[in-house]
Amino acid sequence: MDPRRNPYSPGAGSPPPELAGRDEIIERAAIALDRIRNRRAARSLILYGLRGVGKTVLLNRIAQDAEARGIVGVRIEAPEQRSLPALLAPPLRTALIRLSRVEAAKSGAQRAMRALASFASALKIKYHDIQLGLDVKPEKGVADSGDLDTDLSQLIAAVGDAAAERKTALVLFVDELQYVPEEQLAALIMALHSANQAQLPTTMMAAGLPQVLGQAGRAKSYAERLFEFVSIDRLDRAAATAALCIPAKYEKVEFEPAAVEVILDRTQCYPYFLQEWGKHSWNVADTSPITATDATRASDQALAELDASFFRVRFDRLTPAEKRYMRAMADLGAGPHRSGDIADRLGKKVTGVAPIRNSLIAKGMLYSPAHGDTAFTVPLFDGFMKRILPEG
Repeated sequence: MDPRRNPYSPGAGSPPPELAGRDEIIERAAIALDRIRNRRAARSLILYGLRGVGKTVLLNRIAQDAEARGIVGVRIEAPEQRSLPALLAPPLRTALIRLSRVEAAKSGAQRAMRALASFASALKIKYHDIQLGLDVKPEKGVADSGDLDTDLSQLIAAVGDAAAERKTALVLFVDELQYVPEEQLAALIMALHSANQAQLPTTMMAAGLPQVLGQAGRAKSYAERLFEFVSIDRLDRAAATAALCIPAKYEKVEFEPAAVEVILDRTQCYPYFLQEWGKHSWNVADTSPITATDATRASDQALAELDASFFRVRFDRLTPAEKRYMRAMADLGAGPHRSGDIADRLGKKVTGVAPIRNSLIAKGMLYSPAHGDTAFTVPLFDGFMKRILPEG
C-alpha cells in the first residue's frame, strides 16, 4: 500500500496516532496539577517503566494538556553526565520571561529572575557546565550560598511566588529522571517539598526507568509522600488492538483478526513495537485487509530496523565485558534472572561481575526488580543479543 499514507509513527517520543490505554493516567495528572495551581494538596506523578512503553509520549501529553490550561511548563530531558543546575537554568529563564510579560505577575517574575542569576552565578564554580546569560543583577542573599540544597530551595520558592502572582502553576516536566545524580535529585526533592509545605504552586512531573524508585527513595525518604509513582507497562490486548487498528481505519484499511494476533504476539503489546510492526505491515501489504502473512513478512523487516537502530544504538555504548554480561543474560531468557545465575553462566563469582552489573544499571541497560534479581530495561533485548552475538 501507499507508504505516503502510512499512519504509524515509530520514534523516540513520537506521539502515536492513537494514544490508547492511558486516559486514566492523563486525567489523574490533570487533576493533580489543577489542584496544585489552586494551592490545594496533591501529589504529582513520576512515571516509571521499561523502554518502549510510552513514558515520554505520556509525559509530553500531560505537559501539553497542562500548558493548554494555562499552566507554565518547563520541559527537561536529563542526559547522562550533565548537572541538574545546568539543565534547569535555561528553561527556567524562558519560563520566567513568559511570566514577566503579565503585568500582574511582573514583580514576582523579576525577583525570581534575580534569584536565578544568583543561583547560576554561585553554582557555576562547582557545576562547570552551567551556561546562562542574564541581563539582571543577582539578588544578594538569595540562592547565592553555593550550597545546592539551600540555593535550589530558595530558587524554587521564588519561582513558586512568581507563579502564584499570576494565579497559575509552574511545573518541571523531567524526562529520563534516572540520570539525575542522587545528591542533586535529593536537592530537587527537598526544594519541591519545601515549596509544597508553603503551598506554593510549583511541582514536578517526571518519567524514568524502574530504578528511579530506588534512587528517589535513597535521595529522600519522603519522596513517596511527595510524588505518586505510577508504573507504565505494556498495553493490555484491547488497548494494543486499538493502538494498532484505529490509525489504519482512519485510512480505510483493516487488519484481519489473525494479523492482529500475530502482531500482538510479536510485539508483546509494547507501544513502540506496535508502531514498528504497524508501519511495516502496512508497507508490505498490497491491499486491505492486512493479512497474517503480511504481518509475518513485516516481522523480519521490523526486527531488522530495530536491530539497526533502537537496539544497536544501545549495544554500541557497551564495553566488551558489558556485552558478555548481557549475552549471558540473554542465554537465560527474557528474565528477570538471579545475579548468581548470570555469574555462573560467565564462570565467575557474583562479586567479580558486580561492578559490570552496576555499570549497566547506571547506563540504563539493566535494573533490579527485586533484591538479587537483574532484568533488561529494553524489551526483546535478549533476542537482539542472540542475533548480534550468535556464538555467545
